[in-house]
Amino acid sequence: MTPPELLPYPGSNRLMSGVRRFFFELLWFGLKEARACLFAGLFFLAMFVVPRSGVGPLARYDLLLIIALGIQALMLATKLETWDEFKAITLFHIVGFILELFKTSSAIGAWSYPDFAWSKVGGVPLFAGFMYAAVGSYIIQAWRLLDLHIRHHPPLGFAVIASLLIYLNFFTHHYIGDYRWYITALVVGLYARSEVVFTPYDKPRKMPLLVGFMLVGFFIWLAENISTFMGVWRYPNQLGAWSVVHVGKWSSWSLLVLMSFTLTLFLKDVKKRIHVAR
Repeated sequence: MTPPELLPYPGSNRLMSGVRRFFFELLWFGLKEARACLFAGLFFLAMFVVPRSGVGPLARYDLLLIIALGIQALMLATKLETWDEFKAITLFHIVGFILELFKTSSAIGAWSYPDFAWSKVGGVPLFAGFMYAAVGSYIIQAWRLLDLHIRHHPPLGFAVIASLLIYLNFFTHHYIGDYRWYITALVVGLYARSEVVFTPYDKPRKMPLLVGFMLVGFFIWLAENISTFMGVWRYPNQLGAWSVVHVGKWSSWSLLVLMSFTLTLFLKDVKKRIHVAR
């Protein structure tokens, strides 16, 4: 349901057409996307603003954890998020943090958090899980604000299996090979007919669901480039001098978005908007 502040203004012209309608819908789409990105936007803004040396006695990573908890508490207090949604976002946090622990372990060393923090567990600062929670928060908010509906979604059992394969491959590719592209081929087959219907203003629009996953994955990849440039974390090839995060990470993020999307499907208010393909 569209929040009251984002409803069309009284007496608005629903017969707009052509260029005027395009730009008007684009404006409303931008406003709703910005609102959906509230948690992610505020959190990543803090990541970019908080100096590497921290503030006073607080190390940067510890301060980021406090800020993330504060944003989450504010969203709950103002009812921008429900408790059911908070539980789902907590699950995103846990799933992401487990992945971080594995990837940053001495045996793997896929990336690292170079700065000191009291809130580190196994070398991973606790705020790191909120980066995954931010993705979940965006998906949940977008459902409500853009009145999302899914057409021809694959059977939920197949979607869950695909998501589990995606998650497991993040771990197992260090030992038995990277099967990402095989999983991607499976995903393309499953979601080939799937469409997401969204309402930027007053008229439903649609696009392939796979395109939606890729777009969100691309913007996360951009945010990752900025974050590594700011030294929040580093890949091994960035320890001497910063370089652009490999474009292959875009596909990894897109698959992670699909996995997060599947977790979201089990929220009660979301289930009603899914048309499962037969």
